[in-house]
Amino acid sequence: MIISPQVRPAAGRPAVAWDDPPCPLCGGDRRAPVVEAADPTPGGPGLRFAVVRCDECGLHFTSPRPDPATICQFYPPAYRPHRRPRDRDRSARFAPLAAALGPATRSAGTPRLLDFGCGGGALLAWARGRGWDVTGLDVSAAAVAGVRADLGVRALVGTLPHPDLRPASFDAVTMWHALEHVHDPLAVLAEARRLLVPGGRLVAAVPNIASAAFGWFGPAWYGLDLPRHLTHFTPPTLRRMVERAGLRVLEVRQVRLADWLRSSAKLADRLGRPPVGLRALGYKPVAKLTAWACRAAGRADAMTVTAVG
Repeated sequence: MIISPQVRPAAGRPAVAWDDPPCPLCGGDRRAPVVEAADPTPGGPGLRFAVVRCDECGLHFTSPRPDPATICQFYPPAYRPHRRPRDRDRSARFAPLAAALGPATRSAGTPRLLDFGCGGGALLAWARGRGWDVTGLDVSAAAVAGVRADLGVRALVGTLPHPDLRPASFDAVTMWHALEHVHDPLAVLAEARRLLVPGGRLVAAVPNIASAAFGWFGPAWYGLDLPRHLTHFTPPTLRRMVERAGLRVLEVRQVRLADWLRSSAKLADRLGRPPVGLRALGYKPVAKLTAWACRAAGRADAMTVTAVG
């Protein structure tokens, strides 16, 4: 596989530096290739990237990958998660959080929530509307500035660990499709545990590479999003990662995402004529029914993990 050719940097940007990391879960060096895919961003640099599977623990991860200093070049200015949230889609999108975070809301005083990878602030707005004292954290300075201006809540630029965040200062930490973006997910989870009060909850949502859709679409699966997604979890590897960080897993739950099926079908059509059955997933009614079936079979596009610190 030719994954990391020399790339001419855009004006004012450094050349991309590449990591070829050991397994982010077990540190193993033996791996097998799983899939190779292009960056799906329209107008991107045309590079292809590989996902490998650790022979020792089974974790999937992107390798080689852009290093922490240069991966920002692969996030377009209009990156969708950094956009201002729309009121109409908050409740449905974060419905799984209501039950997962319920016990934390019964603590004395106003419960405190940190949203890691807060993007445009959709989850922050949702949680604040339900009585939480919220703090956002994101590596995008523009997204953080937008959260501060639009929502008027505390938001910080950076990642975990962060010097402005104290141990045992949050009743809950959320990571809504953020954990797959970080170079060292185990360290981020361990720091999240340190920030939680005793009995505090972590809730994280990630794509599921064991999904039926990945099996159908392969390089065109919407959940790959290479190279921005660096770790690709299955239910067992997600559980092991969270447990190794010192948290006690309560539940790993499948999440149906009909929009992801439709997006995968559209991307497959863009890359080449897919089979008729896959093209049909581009239609909303078909995608909705299929998403229900995938969830029932334990092979949905995404999943959430709920854990206690």
